[in-house]
Amino acid sequence: MFQLHPAARILIAAQAPGRKVHASGQPFSDASGDRLRDWLGMSPEIFYDARRVAIVPMGFCYPGTGKGGDLPPRPECAPTWRAPMLAHLSRLELTLVIGQYAQAWHLPAAGASVTEVVQRWREHWPRAVPLPHPSPRNNIWLRRNPWFEAELIPLLRERVAQILEKSG
Repeated sequence: MFQLHPAARILIAAQAPGRKVHASGQPFSDASGDRLRDWLGMSPEIFYDARRVAIVPMGFCYPGTGKGGDLPPRPECAPTWRAPMLAHLSRLELTLVIGQYAQAWHLPAAGASVTEVVQRWREHWPRAVPLPHPSPRNNIWLRRNPWFEAELIPLLRERVAQILEKSG
């Protein structure tokens, strides 16, 4: 459940596919994907163009459901496959780091919550941007953090547009 091409300039580093996405075989082919594409100002045609956007989650298969939602990505996936796959992406200009598992891998901040990591997005700009998961389950988080869509999203859209303009 990934898309990868050496020409990609944007990497989406997310968690693991949910049940619907796992069944569809296409990353972010659900409400989370709709919201993510909206945040990026990106059409599905561009989003699913592997020459522009790489999608490499922390886990490649649906991990199942637990008490509070989907289980974490399988623990062996990232250590086994992440570095060899990312080694193919030498032209990256932007990594979108989505959710706690991707943030722990790409932007380790001991004990920091997703909110804390996302609030400190400027520390990683313009090469990486930590994001909350775009799942509808995070509607409460978005309401509690209106600065995210008011402040960060317009700048993110602008950065994405600049990169896509260069990549044709």
